[in-house]
Amino acid sequence: MRLINRRPGVVLATLLTLLPFVAVLIAYAIGSDIRLTANPADKLLPAPATVLETAGRLLTEPDRRSGDVLFWLDTWASLKRLLIGVGISAFIATLFGLLIGLLPVFRSTLAGFVAVVSMIPPLALLPILFIVFGLGELSKVVLIVIGILPFLIRDLSGRVLEIPREMIVKAETLGASTLVIALRVALPQLLPRLIQAIRLSLGPAWLFLIAAEAIAADQGLGYRIFLVRRYLAMDVILTYVIWITALAFVMDWMLKTASRKAFPWSEGTL
Repeated sequence: MRLINRRPGVVLATLLTLLPFVAVLIAYAIGSDIRLTANPADKLLPAPATVLETAGRLLTEPDRRSGDVLFWLDTWASLKRLLIGVGISAFIATLFGLLIGLLPVFRSTLAGFVAVVSMIPPLALLPILFIVFGLGELSKVVLIVIGILPFLIRDLSGRVLEIPREMIVKAETLGASTLVIALRVALPQLLPRLIQAIRLSLGPAWLFLIAAEAIAADQGLGYRIFLVRRYLAMDVILTYVIWITALAFVMDWMLKTASRKAFPWSEGTL
């Protein structure tokens, strides 16, 4: 049997999935041990036990001044900004994806503009956003929207254009208006693609969020990482990085599960 046709069983597939993570953990433990053996005061690669101890402290110990556990306050602040930014982007992208994909007038007007805007590095606009919108929550949310919205619009409008013309012609034959075609024909085809596009956008969205929080914030996961970097507190930084990765993974898994349950007919999963 050719290798391309061999599929691992459940147990083997699970082991293969865990293998890269175990390899990275072992490599890190070896590297940490080598550095700490040469210099016990080394802070660059803290021992895994140290990272676990720090994680336990961050998750449970309240701040001496406020009495709150800063870890959870940072998590809530970042998630709130991220969810608002992604939610606004998804809504606008769905609307413009339908308009560009269905209406030639809007396609001629906006498709080229969106393509050009998508080439602008969002982080280059960060100083402008802080000047225009201030250093508060709005500028951070706007950066997320600017960062992922053009991609979402281009992806969703492309999906609408992929809808077989026969489906639209049949709806027109049955007397459906443009609005009905958009809501009853195009939108159901668009929603599975929207979820997939959001999943692909989560990584960039986190990047823009962390960048904004690092520059101007008093709470948030990115703010805390860049606050403790001056003390070379790698155990704290690694805890926050692992937590951000876990949050992103859970969000991706939830979106994937929701897509499978809501749209089982949609082919392919990421």
